Amino acid sequence: MTPPDLFVVSILRALVEVALLALLGQGAVGLLSGARRATNPIYVLFQVVTKPVIRFTRWFTPKVILDQHVPFVAFFLMFWLWILLAWVKGQLCVLNGLAAC
Repeated sequence: MTPPDLFVVSILRALVEVALLALLGQGAVGLLSGARRATNPIYVLFQVVTKPVIRFTRWFTPKVILDQHVPFVAFFLMFWLWILLAWVKGQLCVLNGLAAC
C-alpha cells in the first residue's frame, strides 16, 4: 500500500501531464488547421481542457507578456511543475523506503 502523500503527488503529476499533453495537442492542431482553428472541434476541445491552466498563467504572469504568448508560458510552467513533482515523488519514495515507485 502506498502512503497518502505519495498518492496525492502521483495524482497531481497525472493532472499536470494531462495539461501538458492538451497544450501540446492544441498547439499541433492549431498549426495544422491554420486560420480555421476556431471552427475545428478538436481544437475547441483542447481549449476547454487547457482553459484553467491558461487563465492561471495569465493571472500569474505580468501584463508585459502578450496574450498570444501565454500558452507557451503555460506549457513551460507545467513542464517545470512536472519535473518538480517527479523529484518530490522520488524523495517520498526514498523517505518511505520504497524501491520501485
